[in-house]
Amino acid sequence: MTESPDGRARPHSTDRRRFLTRSLATGGALATAGLVPARAISQPAPDPLITEVQPWAQYLGDGVDVYPYGMPIEFESDVIRRNVPWLTAETASSINFTPIHQLDGIITPNGLCFERHHAGSIELAKEDYRLMINGLVDQPLVFTYADLERFPRENRIYFLECAANSGMEWAGPQLNGAQFTHGMIHNVMYTGVMVKDLLAEAGVKTEGKWLLAEGADASAMTRSIPMDKALEDCMVAFKMNGEALRKEQGYPARLVVPGWEGNMWVKWLRRLEVGDQPWEQREETSKYTDTLEDGRSRKWTWVMDAKSVITSPSPQMPIRHGKGRLVITGVAWSGRGTVAEVHVTTDGGVNWHQARLSGPSLDKSMHRFYYEMDWDGRPMLLQSRAVDSTGYVQPTKDVLRKFRGLNSIYHNNGIQTWAISADGEAENVEIS
Repeated sequence: MTESPDGRARPHSTDRRRFLTRSLATGGALATAGLVPARAISQPAPDPLITEVQPWAQYLGDGVDVYPYGMPIEFESDVIRRNVPWLTAETASSINFTPIHQLDGIITPNGLCFERHHAGSIELAKEDYRLMINGLVDQPLVFTYADLERFPRENRIYFLECAANSGMEWAGPQLNGAQFTHGMIHNVMYTGVMVKDLLAEAGVKTEGKWLLAEGADASAMTRSIPMDKALEDCMVAFKMNGEALRKEQGYPARLVVPGWEGNMWVKWLRRLEVGDQPWEQREETSKYTDTLEDGRSRKWTWVMDAKSVITSPSPQMPIRHGKGRLVITGVAWSGRGTVAEVHVTTDGGVNWHQARLSGPSLDKSMHRFYYEMDWDGRPMLLQSRAVDSTGYVQPTKDVLRKFRGLNSIYHNNGIQTWAISADGEAENVEIS
């Protein structure tokens, strides 16, 4: 089916061609008989957007020098990051959310990548940037930004997800919108140098098994990272999607820890210390640990497990066109590899359907999925379920609660449900 200007469904073009073919044949027969066929269907009123010359076709538009740095057109001014004021007392230590419901594909535009700050975003010029490597190394070193640019560069596409993404949903539906339930995530191409190359320059001692990453902002964010992970795929990135990091994303350089919780991706990275044991810092003990029902906390829960969400239809993207052809779309990701499959259900899990993955399937990156259907206008319970390359299947929230209780905040990768009403509106609900 395709849409008519008023949003109602009409026959697909192939059906329309059959109709026209039959009409022409009938009309030909009537003409042969000397009769003029009557119009079976009244013609719609002329559309002035088609029949009249519009202003944009009559006058010159902006010249190439009007916007030295291109900006989105005014008609897309609602596609912005948003925060929730009551979440924190101060925005300098807060979060805003990527409008994932309004995006497509897998790459997040730089200006829409969510922010999480612990002491606000700082201004640090390239000329003032220094990165120290010290601790259990053969030769402590300090790199300038210009020094980093002289190392071999890599380009990698990864998702970055805050461990608290969907955290407010542990006890039940809280926020009505995919932007707010799942928007602490973005997916971009990072350009930078591998941590292993920097460490090789300094020379890691045999007993060096851990790495402490420290940020230059007032919070002095510090996280312990196992040396195996640091040497495997961690980067010091200075560009994203081809241009310099944004201020709020850690300009001029940040740490990239693929597939692991965003708090470890230290921004404004100023120091990497090599040690023989973890440092047990605040952000890895009292914070960013998963508290269980009995009060104990899971330790070292770094990996972001397979997760998905339908971004449209969703509470911020209701169905406006009525019955007929409907495209359901969303994103899926896994910190353990690629996404092998995504399943979609319209009846709350009674029946699952294979979604179509479109675009590149990259390690520790977002995957875009689509499920096309004809909607009959009846209420739906929409869910998506990701299966990653390890065979891990995204669980329901009930399964997570069975093992972790209700005291957790972090690492909620449970299946999300949107209730779609007959009028196309969507609401955040929970059924399992």
